[in-house]
Amino acid sequence: MRVEEHGGEIRAVDPAAYEPASALLKALVAPMRLALVDLLSEAPRCVHELVGALNAPQPLVSQHLKVLKSAGLVATTRRGREVVYRLADDHVAHVVRDAVAHAGEV
Repeated sequence: MRVEEHGGEIRAVDPAAYEPASALLKALVAPMRLALVDLLSEAPRCVHELVGALNAPQPLVSQHLKVLKSAGLVATTRRGREVVYRLADDHVAHVVRDAVAHAGEV
């Protein structure tokens, strides 16, 4: 630790350690993706359900789901001919809800 003039000691950090968090936040940058995470936090959904809830074209919703899946935030399972999307874990839902709540406060 080093001593700084305004706040006492300050710890040293390696910015590279923040890369995984940065990648997660980049995957969430689009409002559509935030909405998808919010919807999927309630229950797993098929694309047509998400399209209806978002009132958005299916190709657009699918594109955003692909980004979320590539980032490891969304997982899929097959139900017959349908692909069901779900959150890979609940932590990302908390990040989204906190960000939305904070944005409403500022």
